[in-house]
Amino acid sequence: MTEILMPRLSDTMEEGVISSWQKQPGDEVAVGDVLVDIETDKAVMEYEAYEAGVLEKILVGDGETAAIGAPIAVVVPKGASSGASPAPAAAPEPEAAPEPEPTPEPAPAAEAKPAAAAPAPQRTGGTRPPASPLARRLARDHGIDLATLSGSGPGGRIVRADIEAAVRSGGAAPQAPAAAPAAAPSAPAAASRADDPDVEAVPLNRFRKVAARRLTESKQNAPHFYLNREVDADALVAFRKTVNEALAPAKVSVNDLVVKACATALREHPAVNVSYTEENLLFHKRVHVGVAVAVEDGLVVPVVRDADRKSVSEIGRETRELAGKARDGKLSANDMSGGTFSVSNLGMFGVDSFSAVINPPEAAILAVGAVRDEPVVRDGQVVPGKRMAVTLSVDHRACDGATAAAFLARLAELLENPLLIVA
Repeated sequence: MTEILMPRLSDTMEEGVISSWQKQPGDEVAVGDVLVDIETDKAVMEYEAYEAGVLEKILVGDGETAAIGAPIAVVVPKGASSGASPAPAAAPEPEAAPEPEPTPEPAPAAEAKPAAAAPAPQRTGGTRPPASPLARRLARDHGIDLATLSGSGPGGRIVRADIEAAVRSGGAAPQAPAAAPAAAPSAPAAASRADDPDVEAVPLNRFRKVAARRLTESKQNAPHFYLNREVDADALVAFRKTVNEALAPAKVSVNDLVVKACATALREHPAVNVSYTEENLLFHKRVHVGVAVAVEDGLVVPVVRDADRKSVSEIGRETRELAGKARDGKLSANDMSGGTFSVSNLGMFGVDSFSAVINPPEAAILAVGAVRDEPVVRDGQVVPGKRMAVTLSVDHRACDGATAAAFLARLAELLENPLLIVA
């Protein structure tokens, strides 16, 4: 008998939520089979089986939370018989029964209640329709019964677009009133939902709650300071055009060049490529740059590993792959762990400049604004030019101002002379 334990799927993960079991009690499990989708503080990830056998029982049902290392299921060798197997096999299905079961043992009453519980619709009927992890999470957040949808993905698989269409058509409306009272976070919140018809209260999902907690901890625990710099972006834009013409049809973005420049500057200024702990200052010997990607639930930060050793085209290709996986909810634990520095770019939204919150346990993050057409002074003459604002947020416990300023000066030099990036 093997206990399946809640794994650590990210470097900041403390607990996980079972998004959806892909195997049910009695199902055979082969090495590499996806057992369960687990929602962490960063994304929904697939957890694969490392041993073959039969799933005997599920200990933590859909929508439930477990700490890292806690047992979530039991797998036994194929052909092994356990007297406890039949009873537990039925337990995960009517997971809602223990909660709404104030009366002694009336099974009909337990079956009548699940419609009011958020996770229950996904377990009706014994077999679930195929759906992507992101689609299952969105369906749970919006109170949509997957069994009522037809999937547009391969093999009838339900994907994000199907959930979004159901939300737009009002498919979530019957479920929302049931979910809100169940949460009942506070009397004032409940009153505002009941009294103000112009306000819709949407319960926070786990992703948003954890992100809020981590960002708050970062601002409270890490004494941020900020360094601002205007970069002459004419050469950068021209270099990008030249590279894209040479690499066509492949393309690199301004952000790809920024990531490469950051990685190069970090290699030359290792005192910024660090993490602070209560006992030590950790100097990272490798440069792993996280790239903030906007997803429906907020932001995730997949990591480009050894970015200083990769070409700009390799960084561009890898960043696009990671961004696609992020939007599809397919990022793995490895994709999002181990970052030593991060880049957040809002230039594509027309944002001129901003200050980003440090992504623990990293010591710094670079915020990148839009490339702007502005008049600039060259050789005593006012001429058209391009400018880009960058802001470095730094944990003062790990770096002092002079150290961070030297790094930012070198970064600006690389961006203004992009041939140095590939030299």
